[in-house]
Amino acid sequence: MVEAVELPPHRFAELIAPAVDRAFVAGMLAGRDGGGAELSSRYGGPAATGFLVEFRTRLAAPGGTVDGPGFAAVTRYRDAAACRRAVDKQVAYGMLQRVPDGGFCATERGLAFLDELYGVHAEVTEELWAGHDDRVARLVTALGRVLAYALLLAEDDEPGAFSTMAPPHEPAGTPPGVLLLNRLGTLRYHRADAHAAAWTAAGHTATSIAELAPGPERLAIEQETDRRAAGPYTVLTAEERLAVLADLAALPG
Repeated sequence: MVEAVELPPHRFAELIAPAVDRAFVAGMLAGRDGGGAELSSRYGGPAATGFLVEFRTRLAAPGGTVDGPGFAAVTRYRDAAACRRAVDKQVAYGMLQRVPDGGFCATERGLAFLDELYGVHAEVTEELWAGHDDRVARLVTALGRVLAYALLLAEDDEPGAFSTMAPPHEPAGTPPGVLLLNRLGTLRYHRADAHAAAWTAAGHTATSIAELAPGPERLAIEQETDRRAAGPYTVLTAEERLAVLADLAALPG
């Protein structure tokens, strides 16, 4: 009977986006309030750690580097000069270092911060989602399949935010809550690229789309975003798509 429910991938892409955002933001806020802010302050505060937190799942990986185009894609809605200055500050704090192609990677001090940050996220997600072990495990498995298929589909695409952040760094022994938090975060970049492709095709820029008021044109762009974001979800059955929505909705936060 579940298979008869009309939940095509593009409709699922529309419904899952706010559910993913809610769960991810809840986890990140818990991390900030549950020790992340104090940890950041020990390393110099947000001015020293901001991009380490944002790019943590790439920079924490062995040899993890963020290149120039990838950085630009992830920060596409922000002032480019201000972002470059922010990287310069974090280099000055000894948390990041430049690489020859214009990108950056974490220093030893930056890697130490990321190791502690993963620990904070392990503690807070265990507390935040306590009693939902089965639900978290199901979501980790389902989103792992979605991300793997998204990477496969993106092999011939132009580099973007998703290819910069995926796959997330998941060292052996990573707790399920951290796996879920980081898979949710990485999945958001897939939709971000779909949205950018949709508004670019409609003749917009990052500035003009941010200023576009609600109405038929924005609705059309959002619908095109759903269509472009839908591909990875075809790896899930209709029953699995419904289960993912239900599990995300039931998570505290």
